[in-house]
Amino acid sequence: MAAPLKWLAIGIGVTIGIGHIGVLGHLARNTSVPNVAAPIVNDFSSYRITATRDGYTVEYIGNDPRVLTNDTDVDSRPGFLGIGGSNRTRSTREFTQDGSRNLDGGDEGGKLSAEDIACIEAAGGGRSSGAIVGGSVAAAAAPSLISIPYVGWLAAGWATILGTDVGGDLGAGAAQMIQGC
Repeated sequence: MAAPLKWLAIGIGVTIGIGHIGVLGHLARNTSVPNVAAPIVNDFSSYRITATRDGYTVEYIGNDPRVLTNDTDVDSRPGFLGIGGSNRTRSTREFTQDGSRNLDGGDEGGKLSAEDIACIEAAGGGRSSGAIVGGSVAAAAAPSLISIPYVGWLAAGWATILGTDVGGDLGAGAAQMIQGC
């Protein structure tokens, strides 16, 4: 009876040994790093992926560089008929990625029309007049608010500020309505 038990033990040992060798071989061959899909980029974005067997990290900057520069060098000869040495002028302009409006005048999209300017002027004038009227009305109520114990002086100030703000908003709205904006 010892012989069959001996052969059973040998068979189990060989099976476990072959399984261990197979697992070790699989682990030794598996040296791959994680496969990471690259993020979507354009001319002004960048990314860096660092991948190891233990994991990965992704560094992504969506608007890089945030500020672009345009350097201009101008060489000129000052003085009468260019006599008197040379003069070098260097200028640097900074702009963002949509800098076509900010660089060399650009498109006409940033210009205000005469109607827009008139509406802005009307709103500003109405706001200042309305703020004066609103502040005056609120200041007339201040003596009754000052009599509140402990916080009367604070309540009077709040009322004056609120009156000025509300009067300014009402004045700007009325002036724009009269102007037809």
